[in-house]
Amino acid sequence: MGSKSEENERRMQLFGVHTKLIKTEDDLPSIILDALKRQKLKIEDGDVLAIASKAVATAQNRLKRLGSVKPSETAKKLAKRYDLKPSFIEIVLQEAEKVYGGVSKALLTLKDHILTANAGVDHKNAPHGYVVLWPKHPFKTAEKIRKKILARTSKRVGVLIVDSRVTPLRMGTTGLALAVAGFEPVRDCRAGKDLYGNAISITRHALADDLASAAHLIMGETNERTPVVLIKNAPIMLIDKVKPSSVVISAKKCLFTKHIIQKAVREFP
Repeated sequence: MGSKSEENERRMQLFGVHTKLIKTEDDLPSIILDALKRQKLKIEDGDVLAIASKAVATAQNRLKRLGSVKPSETAKKLAKRYDLKPSFIEIVLQEAEKVYGGVSKALLTLKDHILTANAGVDHKNAPHGYVVLWPKHPFKTAEKIRKKILARTSKRVGVLIVDSRVTPLRMGTTGLALAVAGFEPVRDCRAGKDLYGNAISITRHALADDLASAAHLIMGETNERTPVVLIKNAPIMLIDKVKPSSVVISAKKCLFTKHIIQKAVREFP
């Protein structure tokens, strides 16, 4: 039987990493590694680096000035209906693949196979007069960060790009694994059995989303300036290639979209 200190070392641990304010064109891996060194945190094989999507997007210069867009008539109508600025709505329409409707201050949209508010367009933690968009090519970006970390440290780590989301009929935000690199994001439990020996027929465990939520708790939603979380001893399996399709389910098989969203599409003008 292992000692108490050995058991503690095997427990999953999360460390918030404080950085300088991320700016456009910043070298994000260098900023992360410098911050880790400053906080005397060492990267080891099997660790996961969770990175806030806005930090990634800002470094990519994915900022849009509200005054630079001319709202369409559709944007003006939706802005009046949902109490948002027409210029903001226009950017959302440009970013969204589909718009299903909305509530005050938010449109329900589809973006990169994800149901999300306002196609990921956000005023929060963006310079005055600007909005920040989701990172461009998030899975490729996560993989680039992973490879740069590997090249500079010789450590095989996982990378998570984390955003926030809302859950149907639940108040508040939780974490979302917007993109993953370096580890298997979903564990298929269907070959197993439960505590009573019953066969498990449909359950898959969204490991990446669970880790994103844990990191999101530390990152916060306001001015914490903790855009990175180092996760140690996470129950993951490292892999060299992650397929973006491995984290999504088709609309026809999704519990929510099969009935509710398809109905909303027909009703939306």
